[in-house]
Amino acid sequence: MAARALIVEDDRSWQQILRELLADAGLEVDVENSLEGAIACLRGRVHRLAVVDLALGDGDVGNQDGLQVLDAIRQQDPGCVAIMLTGYATVEIAVSVLTAHGAYTCLRKEDFRRTQFRALIHEALASTPPVSNARAGETAGSSSQDERRSTDAGPAEGATLGSALVVEDDAGWRSILCELVTDAGYQVRACRSYGEALGCLRRGKYALAILDLSLSDGMVHRQDEQGLSGAELEGYRLLAEARETGVPTVVVSGISAPGEVERAHAEREVLAYLAKQTFDRGAFLQAIGDVRSASALGSELEQLTPREREVLELLAQGMTNKEIAEILVITTNTVKRHLKAIFAKLEVHTRAAAAAKAIQAGIPAEPLTSDES
Repeated sequence: MAARALIVEDDRSWQQILRELLADAGLEVDVENSLEGAIACLRGRVHRLAVVDLALGDGDVGNQDGLQVLDAIRQQDPGCVAIMLTGYATVEIAVSVLTAHGAYTCLRKEDFRRTQFRALIHEALASTPPVSNARAGETAGSSSQDERRSTDAGPAEGATLGSALVVEDDAGWRSILCELVTDAGYQVRACRSYGEALGCLRRGKYALAILDLSLSDGMVHRQDEQGLSGAELEGYRLLAEARETGVPTVVVSGISAPGEVERAHAEREVLAYLAKQTFDRGAFLQAIGDVRSASALGSELEQLTPREREVLELLAQGMTNKEIAEILVITTNTVKRHLKAIFAKLEVHTRAAAAAKAIQAGIPAEPLTSDES
């Protein structure tokens, strides 16, 4: 007996397009055009896949009945994988669809590609049905060339911040992140797999990287008490590559176990770690801003000579001119000359301001012990 699919869409043209694609995939298709009809259908039949529009209000752009349909699917048909396809998705709505409402992915009608959608259907059918909100957003997106070109956003008007690499295997999350990073002024290169992203990191120069830790190429992974499955380690390998090539990195991931967050910060020196389950546009943009500030500070420190940097490091540790002179085996007058040059290059006027910039750029405020060095 063929598996069933449910289309919840009030536009007849879209109903026809989706029915054809789902039928080609071997599915028996039910079509409903309202929240009430969808709920009644869910009560009467079991479905393997559902494609849901956000607005089911006959042209009412403020209608969001599709979110209630997603909730009904989770409650009444938990084995059904839900895809939202809408023309009205803001970033906030798309995040909510993936997290609070448990959809497999969220696609925009204006970016719709038949090839992409066919691949997505097969990936969704091969996936394990979602069982909790924590899993939402961690599944794989499509792999078509058409879709990748649509998310490889060009430079924003007046962009001056350089290139950013977005590595995310879910089509919905990739679209969200690309939009935000582009709006922040970066030229975006989007990747969905470890191999593609690794090649980009080794060939190109990036001012910023946004990475998901779970890159599964269509496989769904579970997070257990011990941490991650083997395939999900691909994200950590990319973090290591980004660190070695000097690319500031922000992690946006559905993996939220405290141990993994601590590991990413301690071992891979990520600048921020944001969980998809609690994703917030403001926090994400703030993280990007922090990367920009850190990069600017790094550029300022590059102006310093090796000796000036040594003086600044000791200054950041709270040492006096006399103590700095003794450690570096130079005179206090030489220390003063170095400090004058440091202040000018960092555009500060006090020892405290210079120390603050050093600490912001990653220079430790305390001397390293023998175990740490």
